Amino acid sequence: MKIALVGYGKMGKIIDEIATKRGHEIVARLKETPTAENLNNPDVVIEFSLPEVAYENIKACLENKIPVICGTTGWLEKKSEIEKLAVEKETAFLYGSNFSLGVNLFFALNEKLADLMKNVDEYSCQLEEIHHIHKLDAPSGTAISIAEGIFKNNPKFDSWKLEETQGNQLGIFAIREDEVPGTHSVFYRSEVDEIEIKHTAFNRSGFALGAVVAAEWIKDKKGNFTMKDVLGL
Repeated sequence: MKIALVGYGKMGKIIDEIATKRGHEIVARLKETPTAENLNNPDVVIEFSLPEVAYENIKACLENKIPVICGTTGWLEKKSEIEKLAVEKETAFLYGSNFSLGVNLFFALNEKLADLMKNVDEYSCQLEEIHHIHKLDAPSGTAISIAEGIFKNNPKFDSWKLEETQGNQLGIFAIREDEVPGTHSVFYRSEVDEIEIKHTAFNRSGFALGAVVAAEWIKDKKGNFTMKDVLGL
């Protein structure tokens, strides 16, 4: 495939390496806004940029009828507009708060546990995420996806807030330290014990590989998708 990379920071460079090893051609490495000219006619765009420019980047690609895999978090208030545009332009859009295979399995485990705990009133729930000090958004997009999985399966909660859980607002502790790639934990605590599920990323390679796999999967498809579609979860 011909792949254009929009956003060329640490993640973009790892994606470049993995995609090349898998036999793909990188036709553009952009730090600027994509256009029909500088994208160089790719089969798909992989977008890992910054929250403040992600919407315009994705919009520009979809308007040129190029499918987009997006891993940028912190801009989701405009996601519905992007999904509508993908349908209008008869192309494809796939957003992932986290492209790691392990994290997407963790999402499924989290939803199952939330369903099991919905009628057990003795336990409170709390989320925690730890990331490197360079991460701009808090909580992480992955933590928000985990929270949404809980909302879907446990009617005790309908929104999230930073810090401690209060009433129907699920609490998320967002910690920034050193060069941590990403650690996410869900705690169910009672007066006598605690249940915890946790995912710890060792490096960024798992995220990058998942994004390339998603790009391979989305070719010739139309509509809006998630990693659940890619992995058949």
